[in-house]
Amino acid sequence: MRIAVFSSKPYDREFLGQANKQHNHELVFYEPRLNRDTYTLAAGFEGVCVFVHDELDAGVLIRLANQGTKLIALRSAGFNNVDLVAAEDLNLSVVRVPAYSPYAVAEHTVGLMLALNRRFHRAYNRVREGNFSLDGLLGFDLRGKTIGIIGTGKIGRVVMQILKGFDCNLLAYDPYPHPEAEALGTYVDLRQLFAESDIITLHCPLTPETYHIIDAQSMARMKEGVMLINTSRGALIDTNAAIEAIKDGQIGYLGLDVYEEEDDLFFEDLSNKVIKDDVFSRLLTFPNVLVTGHQAFFTENALQNIAETTLQNITEFAETGTCKNLVTSDRIKK
Repeated sequence: MRIAVFSSKPYDREFLGQANKQHNHELVFYEPRLNRDTYTLAAGFEGVCVFVHDELDAGVLIRLANQGTKLIALRSAGFNNVDLVAAEDLNLSVVRVPAYSPYAVAEHTVGLMLALNRRFHRAYNRVREGNFSLDGLLGFDLRGKTIGIIGTGKIGRVVMQILKGFDCNLLAYDPYPHPEAEALGTYVDLRQLFAESDIITLHCPLTPETYHIIDAQSMARMKEGVMLINTSRGALIDTNAAIEAIKDGQIGYLGLDVYEEEDDLFFEDLSNKVIKDDVFSRLLTFPNVLVTGHQAFFTENALQNIAETTLQNITEFAETGTCKNLVTSDRIKK
């Protein structure tokens, strides 16, 4: 198949190119994101390969279908950037990478917990400046702490496995309990998880039901000084409410690998530009906030798995007209 690859970075070209040696599709790489301004780049392509910040709303999908596109191949597990109902109406097939490396994201999650707790980022800068004072770097033992995991899919369960090794007390919330998670911790409702957890980490997809699942009301139910971690999707947290909770001391630590308005920020070098997002800039002023730029997935293992699964999805669709990793509109309700 002839595939237009959008939002492509050098590492995408490297790993997709390597994986394509076994599939022999024609891949044409475009650095811009797919949206209403760039869709014409896909004219004449049977498929498009996209990432998390490409915009596939109904308007873009109609234009793609009119140009002859048949396949939307996501290089991600999440699919909240695609209008799945519109895709089905237009007979566009959407495929994804359901699991590329749960270990990559889970390990990054625990890394954020450790860095915030022991203030590695602040200590690193101090030592480089010749400041060896320990004032302001006091942390706590993870052992014995209660940690709430919202979402017990593959990533959430790996987080639980890692934290079990720290001898933490694990609480979990998920509408669809998993036996492996039940063996590691205790399922509770959100109200109990908020009230009892010292650390809360998010591993659920972004759906209409989970949008701003962490808002002012839920933060008020949490322990004072709680640590909140999000390596899933930015819009799970109401950022403005989180800022107020940090100022009030309700949130004692905030670790983010995602941000609800990250589209204009992440994956780009803006070091010589003024960041115009006042909310994001405000976040960066707090000493107890640590932000990484959608980096949690970024390991060699994950990129290799993403590339291999993406190319396999394309091949399977080309040969059969469908794919085991097909995403349909009923997933929105799950």
